[in-house]
Amino acid sequence: MDAMTRNDTFYDTLPRVGSFAALAKPDVYTPLPNDWTIGAADIVGSTDQIAKGRYKTVNMVGAAVISSQINASGGKTFPYVFGGDGATFACDTEMAALSARALGVMKRWASEEFGLDLRVAQVPVADIRAAGRDVRVARFRASDSVDYGMFSGGGISWAESEMKRGRFALSAAPAGAIPDLTGLSCRWNNAKSRNGSILSVVIEPELPGPRDAFAAVASQVIALADTLERGGHPLPPDGPGVSWPPPGLDLDAHVSRGAGSLRKRKIQLLFGNLIAWLFFKSGVKAGAFDPAHYARMVSNNADFRKFDDGLKMTLDCDPDTIATIRSLLERAERDGILRFGLFEQAEAMMTCFVPSVTQDNHIHLVDGASGGYAQAAARLKSVSR
Repeated sequence: MDAMTRNDTFYDTLPRVGSFAALAKPDVYTPLPNDWTIGAADIVGSTDQIAKGRYKTVNMVGAAVISSQINASGGKTFPYVFGGDGATFACDTEMAALSARALGVMKRWASEEFGLDLRVAQVPVADIRAAGRDVRVARFRASDSVDYGMFSGGGISWAESEMKRGRFALSAAPAGAIPDLTGLSCRWNNAKSRNGSILSVVIEPELPGPRDAFAAVASQVIALADTLERGGHPLPPDGPGVSWPPPGLDLDAHVSRGAGSLRKRKIQLLFGNLIAWLFFKSGVKAGAFDPAHYARMVSNNADFRKFDDGLKMTLDCDPDTIATIRSLLERAERDGILRFGLFEQAEAMMTCFVPSVTQDNHIHLVDGASGGYAQAAARLKSVSR
């Protein structure tokens, strides 16, 4: 069956690519079926929210978009990308109505719970192709238990731009609507840089332009990252560590309280996190839960690099490597191959989706703690042609 017309089994049939460097090559990606839909969400004025010290909240809402979609999907797999202040994903025809409903609920909840204006939209893949862009997808195997969707073709960027212009917008759900965010949390400590800085990298190809030229530069950036310890992985091998009380307690309470009392939920979380902290500190197993193994899988499963029509990475980087990456990208920008943004900060942070603490399929979305991808993207926008 032609790739443009496959049904809802399409994503399940894609191979899981084990080499991140291989994802720089355009031929690794497969076109999405023409009847699929792109879902998108981002926070209006995220730069202002960062200036107010609310980037952890911004990050949590961006991750909540993905969490709500996973919980609404009924166990279906689908590709998604976390962007720091928002998220994009693709869904088949059968899932589209449920997905739209979940996005509308998220829009309402972000406003009522945090005072954030969350833009949400659904963009048909057919409309993207009619505009001269494409949506192609691959699956990157982060570990044996977790893989992440990767996009190319320019269609995701086009969909996001159209959403920001007010097209394809979805309305908020009725007042009081609460998303299903079961499994979403942010209880780990931030991870301090061990090499100098946590570098947020956002690189986008100039369109129209030769795909091979962008792929070559992306491959060079990945090769530079690979010279770093553990490929620039921003988390320690055994995870970023836990403390008590947890740093994300207030956010966790907002996310998980449902319609209940915020104060009561905080008390429940304080007790629950104390028990978890004791297990992680002692290393004592509890039935099928092995805290040392779980902490290692946090690092293994971390989503710290991705292709989202371009290349995004969160790297623990030394000054010399940062200078080399910057020089390489400045030269490629002058040559009209790409646009880029870099942002340095002291720590990385993580937002998690954990279906079960006794299984290895927990998801960990990584960003820079002081603005990360949003700040890097703001620099990119400032030089946009």
